[in-house]
Amino acid sequence: MKNSTKTLLALTAAAAFGGFAATAIRDGLEPPAQAAPAAAVVPPLVAALPSAVSGQPMPSLAPMLAKVTPAVVSVHTKQRVSVSPFGNDPMFRRMFPELTQERINESLGSGVIVDAKHGYVLTNHHVIEGADEVAVTLADGRTLKADFVGSDPDTDVALMRITAPNLTALPLADSSALRVGDFVVAVGNPFGIGQTVTSGIVSAVGRSGLRGLGFQNFIQTDASINPGNSGGALVNLNGELVGINTASFNPRGSMAGNIGLGFAIPTSLARSIMDQLIANNGVVIRGTLGLESQDVDARLAQALGMDEPRGAVVTQVFSGSAAAAAGVKVGDVILAANGQRIDGPDELRNFEGLQPVGGRIALDVRREGKPLTLNATLREQPKSFAGVELDPRLAGATFAELPERLRQAGLSGVMVESVARGSRAEVNRLRKDDVIIASNAGNFEDLPGFRASFTQAPAQLVLRILRGNRPADLLMQ
Repeated sequence: MKNSTKTLLALTAAAAFGGFAATAIRDGLEPPAQAAPAAAVVPPLVAALPSAVSGQPMPSLAPMLAKVTPAVVSVHTKQRVSVSPFGNDPMFRRMFPELTQERINESLGSGVIVDAKHGYVLTNHHVIEGADEVAVTLADGRTLKADFVGSDPDTDVALMRITAPNLTALPLADSSALRVGDFVVAVGNPFGIGQTVTSGIVSAVGRSGLRGLGFQNFIQTDASINPGNSGGALVNLNGELVGINTASFNPRGSMAGNIGLGFAIPTSLARSIMDQLIANNGVVIRGTLGLESQDVDARLAQALGMDEPRGAVVTQVFSGSAAAAAGVKVGDVILAANGQRIDGPDELRNFEGLQPVGGRIALDVRREGKPLTLNATLREQPKSFAGVELDPRLAGATFAELPERLRQAGLSGVMVESVARGSRAEVNRLRKDDVIIASNAGNFEDLPGFRASFTQAPAQLVLRILRGNRPADLLMQ
């Protein structure tokens, strides 16, 4: 009997802490063959669960969550859209304006108060993207209008501000101290059903390489992150914010249920983006090395005297760039940046995209078969520039970097950000949101490369574009 009592206490403690051992408790309470019938034993034992085990209180997350949940808010957005039976055809829309109706699209998400004094609320960019109105509902039931401060689509971080007394904010932990196996808790508003808590562990840190999710340095967790949880809090057992829930990976959608692959933006990154949004009037200014690179294949690795085909081999260094100032040369193979392994150009680009202007980078380089460390200070990466700066045939167009979601989907090139009405670019049939993937002016993969390719403009300029999913070649007159 003494052993049975110990077993019961151990199983009871496991159930209270993990929340998933109810079946095990039931099975553990099944009596041995010589014991009294289960019906006579189980009810009084379950009804009289002890408040302590070996003198220690039963473990519970409730005290910690009582401090956390007031800082997690529900985010409600409204977007006004015009709906016409003729779709987006501008001619028919003008001919029959009375048939165009306004519709309000509503969506739900979550957010986290991180500064009670100033009312700052962090959430995901995709939660508030395109919204005309945003409101948040606090855990105490108050609904408040939220003002947009700024957002960064490429890291999926957005910042809002609310004004109200008695706000509760979450302290931000050092997410770089997270280890695989640490317990974490996700708090949010999944499916709009109300504030919900799920728990799990850190499955991985520094996760990247997920298609369509921008610059990546995710915390991976098996805590359930469902639709509506986006923008909510991922906290440690001290009730400190370690991440902003952003996505779940589920190829079959909700039909597959929770498969334990949730991702959160670490607070170290979210804090950096927030500080930039506040300091730079709602925008993020990124640093860049100012180089182009390509994969190291087996043949190239052998020619460079490398043991394995990995790293990013430099194919071009732009004049006046951070890389040029650091002494990077064409043919150098970048293997690591600030100690972070670089397996190819995608990893290098992702690393750069998460660094601020002025950030100092130690590059581990292989040059002519010998290891070398170069130190670079990142310079500002231009977000866009006017086509007339490159070639008169592009006058009226503005070019910008591709959104990172398109790069993660496998595209390279630049995007036409805008085209002035009646301009030479419009006459040449360039349109807003065209993606330029190639040009006879020279090879390029991104905005700096596109600009550098016009060092010697060709007599006939041809751009290969993607419009929607359809390619076309445009001759610039």
